[in-house]
Amino acid sequence: MRRAMGIAPRAPRGGLLLCEGRRLVYRVLEGFDSLAPRGVSLPTDAGLAGESGPRAPSAAPDAARGMCVVRAHAWYGSHLPLAIAAEGAVPADAGVLVAPVVVRGAPAGYLALEQATLAPPEGERRATLEVLLDAAGAALERNRLYDEKARLAQEIRLLEQVLNAVGTTVKPHNLVETLAYGIKSVQIDQQWTSVELWLVEDAGGGEGAAAGGDLDGRVFRAPRTSPTTYFHNLCDGAVDAARGLGLSVDFRVGPVDGPGCQREILEDGIRRGVSGIIIAPGDPEAAEEGFRRAAEAGIPVVVVDTPPAPGSRAPLYIGTDNAAAGRLAGEVMRRLLPGGGVVAPQRPTKHAINTRERVEGFCAAMEGPGITVLPSYEDCDYDQELGTELARAALRQRPDIAGAFGVAGGNGPAWGRAAREIGRGGELKIVAFDLFSETVALLRRGMIHATIVQREYDMGYRAAEIIHRMITQGVEPTLAGLPASRIIHTGVDCITLEYTPWSTTLSDHLERDTARRVASRRLDVAAADGPESDVLLIGLSARRESAIEERATIPSRSLVGRVLDAGRPLAVDPAGYDGREDASLLRGHAGARTILGVPLRARGNVVGVLVLSSEREDACGSDDVAFLERVAGTAAVAIENARLFGRISERTIELERANQLQESMLRTINELSSPVVPIADGILVMPVVGTMDAQRSSRFIASLLEEIHEHDAQVVLIDVTGMAVVDAEAANQLVRAAQAAALLGAEAVLVGVTAGAAQMMVAQGLDLGAMVTHVNLARGFRYALAKTGGRILYQG
Repeated sequence: MRRAMGIAPRAPRGGLLLCEGRRLVYRVLEGFDSLAPRGVSLPTDAGLAGESGPRAPSAAPDAARGMCVVRAHAWYGSHLPLAIAAEGAVPADAGVLVAPVVVRGAPAGYLALEQATLAPPEGERRATLEVLLDAAGAALERNRLYDEKARLAQEIRLLEQVLNAVGTTVKPHNLVETLAYGIKSVQIDQQWTSVELWLVEDAGGGEGAAAGGDLDGRVFRAPRTSPTTYFHNLCDGAVDAARGLGLSVDFRVGPVDGPGCQREILEDGIRRGVSGIIIAPGDPEAAEEGFRRAAEAGIPVVVVDTPPAPGSRAPLYIGTDNAAAGRLAGEVMRRLLPGGGVVAPQRPTKHAINTRERVEGFCAAMEGPGITVLPSYEDCDYDQELGTELARAALRQRPDIAGAFGVAGGNGPAWGRAAREIGRGGELKIVAFDLFSETVALLRRGMIHATIVQREYDMGYRAAEIIHRMITQGVEPTLAGLPASRIIHTGVDCITLEYTPWSTTLSDHLERDTARRVASRRLDVAAADGPESDVLLIGLSARRESAIEERATIPSRSLVGRVLDAGRPLAVDPAGYDGREDASLLRGHAGARTILGVPLRARGNVVGVLVLSSEREDACGSDDVAFLERVAGTAAVAIENARLFGRISERTIELERANQLQESMLRTINELSSPVVPIADGILVMPVVGTMDAQRSSRFIASLLEEIHEHDAQVVLIDVTGMAVVDAEAANQLVRAAQAAALLGAEAVLVGVTAGAAQMMVAQGLDLGAMVTHVNLARGFRYALAKTGGRILYQG
């Protein structure tokens, strides 16, 4: 566009619009600083395309068929009102040359150059413009192909993440954040400002569940700030490795200091006596006391992400070689700024060793003529809004900054947002770190040019494997098989949207990462024997919003109620929507021009609604809705499985309680059904109540022998008056009891045999051997007294 502006006669102002669905969006603007002193935030909405041509500007419908010139006031009034906001800023007789940028035979965007007259270009100027437009079309087509490939890879990644949650007890809070992260990364054109999950409390009615009236439900609102997925990726690696190793991973995150900080989580783990600890310390020096106490308690510690302090008691570090990663970022910046310039790094805090090493490596790569590296802008404390404010202030204070290095995950997007807001989006060369959702979006939009991506999934995977070996084989034997440096570097990748000889494309990176995760989860590892070892994984939490959960009533005629009833997507424009039933919904989407509801359908039931809003009018088309239906369907299965697992879990707990109660009752019954009562010196009575099976016989004989030994008994009266049936099996067990008693020198006497029992025993031919029997306990007692030399002094 700048080359086109420089063709004589030079254009004072110019812009490049791209078609995004039915909308036109400015991606580049030049020469408008005097009209907008604070700069122009890019991309800038240029309105809907006109109806008269294929995605043609409404102020220049003929532009879809070739170059044309329209009055500047008409053009700016329709597509850039700020240009005519200042009286006299644009001459009354000025024109705007509008020329299509064609991709595959159709306009993909338009070049708009202001000129002094309404005369169309001719001769050499026209020919030069046509060459430039052809080159722009080829470059735009290449860019869009890479972007489409990245979009598809990101969609597959999102579906894989949601599918991985299907077999777990995923919480709606976590699911809505995953959905918001993934959807915004895939559909960056829609600029979704909010993502919500509306779930019916008891969604078992199938289609038409909302037809009967209002429903009770819950709404889960994703935070508007991008979630920090880094430590969740690290956790995924650890959990995947833990499968089959007998490890249970307890994942917790906390800030560097304050309530719930990492130090408190670490101390709690040591106090509980966990088997091992994996930690990414936000302040390595402050964590050393905890490492010392863990070592004294015999708990192995593996440090990931951020290197421990020199001389640390933590025996191993797994993570990035941060100095080398910083040097790689510096080499990339030199490629982006071949002519040199001023470069500014931003990092979140001065405490973290990893970001300090990255800056040192970056500065080392920047040494030499032509490059000036400013001191780091820091202390945004992982706050994305504060980081953007610091970046914006830096760019305004130093307009000569040509390149920016985002040292940690949130710093790259901070530079990208700031550059876009002051009208330098795409011009400021930005090298970011890690791959947040906003990093992906800005990379696809050309606002971030490259990002250095760590392999946090691999960090978690290796850490879990090694901590398992430390627990089962010992720390020192495990360390003996590792590098003497006690450092394992997992490497980094340089990611760009398009192919370069020195980077990996975003789409290839996403595809490989997803394939590696799926392959890891499919490993057929046999489950370890014995109880699970509890491993504490501690990540670092940024100070940011959390997902919000609220109870909600869903009126049948509200947007959500209508989607539940119809079972199909519904989009509305709040500006022209009768929202009396949707007062609470509309309050949560202030400023929205598109609100879309997509049903969450699982196993024939509509269990809830995915609700998204955008400040753009007519934000999505049929293809976009089809993608959201795929995501919503997968999410619905995850939600239903989580509910099912929850009910199974509750039922399992109830059954365990009932089983424990039953076992307690059985123990009590067994104790009461075969008590041993000493009634005289050397004489025991052992009544038997109920039935005598093999299991009870073992307890009966063991109890009998124990009491004979304890009381030095000579005679044991086994009273079977309370037995339900004395069959062959019972008789056999009683004979065995008598034989066992005889081995201890005691005689077992059977008393209480009823006439019916005696008749049955004769009919069945049962043989009690030499066992003495008596009709009742009284006679058996007299027999026992005679055997032991006792006598009855009184008989009533």
